[in-house]
Amino acid sequence: MSFEVIPAIDLRGGQVVRLRQGDYAQETQYGSTPVELATRYAQAGARWLHVVDLDGARAGDLANLSMIESLVKAGMHVQAGGGVRVEEDVHRLFGAGVSRVVVGSVAIRAPDIVSTWLEKYGAERFTIALDTRRRDDVWTLPSAGWIEDEARTLDELAPWYAARGAKHLLCTDIERDGMLAGFNLDLYGHLAKTVPQLAVQASGGVRSLEDIRAARDAGARGVILGRALLEGRFKLEDALAC
Repeated sequence: MSFEVIPAIDLRGGQVVRLRQGDYAQETQYGSTPVELATRYAQAGARWLHVVDLDGARAGDLANLSMIESLVKAGMHVQAGGGVRVEEDVHRLFGAGVSRVVVGSVAIRAPDIVSTWLEKYGAERFTIALDTRRRDDVWTLPSAGWIEDEARTLDELAPWYAARGAKHLLCTDIERDGMLAGFNLDLYGHLAKTVPQLAVQASGGVRSLEDIRAARDAGARGVILGRALLEGRFKLEDALAC
């Protein structure tokens, strides 16, 4: 089974940004335009690009749809999300050329609806994003840009989606997101054991090539690379070689 190294672009106001632990008040902007950055990633050999519409995640709309459409033209497969709430949003992203739609808040709040989308459009065309924060030994699932806590837990929903044919699961340890503290390997080892049928994408905290290898060895089938690439901690070409 292949292992994917996936560079990420987070969009806010049409610009490339990163947040610390999902906090909109702790934003760092980067000088490259999204299209310039995507073009560099494609030239480095990346097959996939992960795009997050941070404005959409917060407001519940596809605020950066035109920019996402431009990023598709860079030549990579794009998985994109942030603000997907209703089926029309799915249509609009597919219409923009997105290969996989990332569903987060709606996947937590309305799993029955997302299950119908998996059946209707094909599970391969979706990535279920269950971003998590550990509280009192429970992996909780905050939503709406990580600002609202939900009742369902990771250990409830991940197997639920696996049983309904989901293929791809993106899981970020929120406490490590943007912190350059390394992946939470216990989390990905746990998921590899409990939902081995899901191709889990590790996200949040990568700082070195060794972190990428460690996530692979823990059972992840892909890694999302954000801040570490933007700050030049290693080259994408070297990450892809992992």
